Amino acid sequence: MSRQGALKSVMSALLVWLSVSSGAAMAGQPNAAPALAATPPMGWNSWNHYGCQIDEELIRRTADALAAKGLRDAGYVYVNIDDCWQGERDANGNIQPDPKRFPSGMKALGDYLHARGFKFGIYSDTGEKTCAGRPGSQGHEFQDAAQYARWGVDYVKYDWCNTGKDEWQRNSREGYRTMQRAIAASGRAMILSICEWGETKPWLWAAKVGQLWRTTGDITNCWDCVLGHGDWHSNGIMRIVDINEPLRAYAGPGHWNDPDMMEVGNMATLAEDRSHFALWAMMAAPLIMGTHVDTMKPEVAAILTNRRVIAVDQDARGVQGLRWFDNGATQVWAKPLAGGDWAVALVNRSDRPAKTGIDWASTPLEDTLNGLFVDFAEQTYGLTDLWTGKSTGTTETPLSVTLAPHDTAIYRLSPRR
Repeated sequence: MSRQGALKSVMSALLVWLSVSSGAAMAGQPNAAPALAATPPMGWNSWNHYGCQIDEELIRRTADALAAKGLRDAGYVYVNIDDCWQGERDANGNIQPDPKRFPSGMKALGDYLHARGFKFGIYSDTGEKTCAGRPGSQGHEFQDAAQYARWGVDYVKYDWCNTGKDEWQRNSREGYRTMQRAIAASGRAMILSICEWGETKPWLWAAKVGQLWRTTGDITNCWDCVLGHGDWHSNGIMRIVDINEPLRAYAGPGHWNDPDMMEVGNMATLAEDRSHFALWAMMAAPLIMGTHVDTMKPEVAAILTNRRVIAVDQDARGVQGLRWFDNGATQVWAKPLAGGDWAVALVNRSDRPAKTGIDWASTPLEDTLNGLFVDFAEQTYGLTDLWTGKSTGTTETPLSVTLAPHDTAIYRLSPRR
């Protein structure tokens, strides 16, 4: 870009900022309001299954399938377009969609989603280029946020590629706070999803910047593996769980640890799909699907629309669960819920069937982070199997289950008065 062109771009961005900052920005920061994500966001994202192979027809078809299969009504309302939607910037520096992939434009697509009860999510990057080499937002943050507001965007996933190396690396706090201010200045409330892969420990600073932050590198659809080379790798779901679990103190209403988009529907077995979904619910994680919806099998849809498990994730108390017991092959998780209930999940991490259980009378439950203690010898709880909805007795009797490889049993415990 020539010096004259660069100056024109800067002046355009300044004019955009001046035109919108006197209202919403002075009143506060709408993207930081807990009401935007009082519970973990739920929706769908294009990347895990489609990568760059996206267009407006796919997005519309996916939205229609989300509605037809009951996923929208179960709470999956964000339809998020990931990388590769971008075309070029116009003469004034305003970002435009790829005209071949999105010929109707993003405003029309946003209107299509809103008319069907969805919210509209979009992707950009803190660097000059996105991870796929499309135009990023660095130097255009206020212009881009204003453009998103004009299009009716409700959710911004903001990545961390092409931000420099070593001494030239962009400061993550500066980069994300700049976009936070740009969203505030746009006058439209938008969720800001911070996607810097946990590299600068965002759980220590991001609660005042966005509503969720990635705690790990990218997820991949395997049980317990690492894929990749060099400095970059992707993790299977159990490795993601192990990284995310110790960070529970930082999650809560309006600010969530994000262990990445779900691979439910992309896993090798339904048992792995069940465990993946149950553990994301136990960790109060955002439930953002990353699978193909229009050809989704009914048994996968049944997992994703299980309202009893969704209620564990969406519980108003907003507590991320803890790993109560770890026996290597099997683990027991617990999550305090509103109203004195608890969720308990028993997980078989091994490749063989495993028998496990809980002797309630001799096993008190303590969540020191939240000052909670349950003595089952003093208080009886009724158990509901959350996969089936059936009552399975009380804590007066030890619980014993045999789990298939990589499977999970999950229960809701309610105190008997």
